[in-house]
Amino acid sequence: MAISEPLDDAGISEVIAMALSDHVSFDHIRSLFGLSPDQVKELMRTNLRPGSYRAWRKRVRDFSDRRAHYKSAKTLT
Repeated sequence: MAISEPLDDAGISEVIAMALSDHVSFDHIRSLFGLSPDQVKELMRTNLRPGSYRAWRKRVRDFSDRRAHYKSAKTLT
């Protein structure tokens, strides 16, 4: 799933910072940048080191199991 409009470096940095935050949902990122959760995951995978990406995904999965609305848990796998 490719991102339809390429983001500049500042936009990529902002999306990464928002995705890394425990207080910003995927829905909020979608409303600002038009990126689906899968597109955010793809962006994170290509811009983070592999270990950092795996740690982020584990944290999102673990928190979504414990909190009903964490980063719109219904859209995560």
